[in-house]
Amino acid sequence: MSEDYQRALGRKIAKYRKRRGLSQREFAGRVGRSEAWVSQVERGVRKIDRMSVLEIIADVLEVPLSDLAAEAPIVASTAEETPGNSRLRLVLSGAHALSAMLRADHEPVDVAELGRRVERAWTLTHESRYLELTEELESLIPTLEAAARAVPNGDRVELFRLLNATYQACSSALTKMGEFEAAWIAADRAITAAERAGDPLLMAAGEFRLCLTFQGARHFDQVEATAGTACEALSPLAEGGGDPEAMSIFGALTLQRAVAAARRNDATAAYRNIAHARSVAERIGTERNDYNTEFGLTNVALHEVAVAVELGDAGVALRAAEGVDASGLSAERQGRFLIDVARAHLQRRNVDQAVSTLERAEEVTPEQVHTHPLVRQAIGDLLTIQDPPGPALHALARRVGAL
Repeated sequence: MSEDYQRALGRKIAKYRKRRGLSQREFAGRVGRSEAWVSQVERGVRKIDRMSVLEIIADVLEVPLSDLAAEAPIVASTAEETPGNSRLRLVLSGAHALSAMLRADHEPVDVAELGRRVERAWTLTHESRYLELTEELESLIPTLEAAARAVPNGDRVELFRLLNATYQACSSALTKMGEFEAAWIAADRAITAAERAGDPLLMAAGEFRLCLTFQGARHFDQVEATAGTACEALSPLAEGGGDPEAMSIFGALTLQRAVAAARRNDATAAYRNIAHARSVAERIGTERNDYNTEFGLTNVALHEVAVAVELGDAGVALRAAEGVDASGLSAERQGRFLIDVARAHLQRRNVDQAVSTLERAEEVTPEQVHTHPLVRQAIGDLLTIQDPPGPALHALARRVGAL
């Protein structure tokens, strides 16, 4: 990108931002960047060389992408599609329920074995082993859909519970891969299965997965609407009744409200929700993993770091991270925590620390690091700061597919 175009693009972005009535800080929150980054782009001292970033900016400014990219020699995000993305979409696209309903012959149902397979699916999810998870779900989802229709109505509850958990795992993986529309479908099917099982807490867990999908798709108002109404519904059990499972889901949903508020640049609401979630975790008293939420004081601390990063408070994030021991959580959560720490180092333009932290995350969950949209965004920024890139950054960017 020429310097002349870079400056012209910056002026155009500033013009449209002001037309929308957004401050640089508000705009930064909506595009998932720091206020300093916005200032540098608008002054033409920082280049935008990825189409995916320009698409987000155009969406926030509510202008056609072509208006911003008319003469831009911008490189589109050319990383190959993550293996398994299309396969999981095809699993969700299959008419498995219809096929099961019309089948005259059904194989015997081994509920215990199906339960073990669902547990394995969640183990793979927590370890961010997406290819193996895809292989499992390709057969598990059709099998469960058939099994739920092969037994008498009175025996279907447990199978719908298993189907709920399976679709939640599918939604979680698709969200991490950036496949938000497909993840939304999977989360919705999880909620439907929970309703058919007559289990309100399973439904709430499905709403939690839906919030994660909305976060990734940047529908922050929908996160608040979903999590807020779910928390209101759960309040008699969680706040009044002291049911630990309800409290875990309530707390996990409250953390999603905190992240959404931070991404809307509402620091007051973000930290208020963090404090509320911490009080719930303190009442529970132990680390739990009800409905695969991993809710507890450690996870609250991880989200406090994430919220500070979203608000651009890199110093707060790094200080909070120093006191966190995430070793008791899943590999997925440990890796995600390290990604946020790397983003905090990036905000301080500490390239070497950011790269080394991403390398540590890669050791813990390589597939998550290689597929997560936030990692690719961070590496794109690191490549802009360190141009030409050093050997470590160059190697990491190549492994992630950002070159």
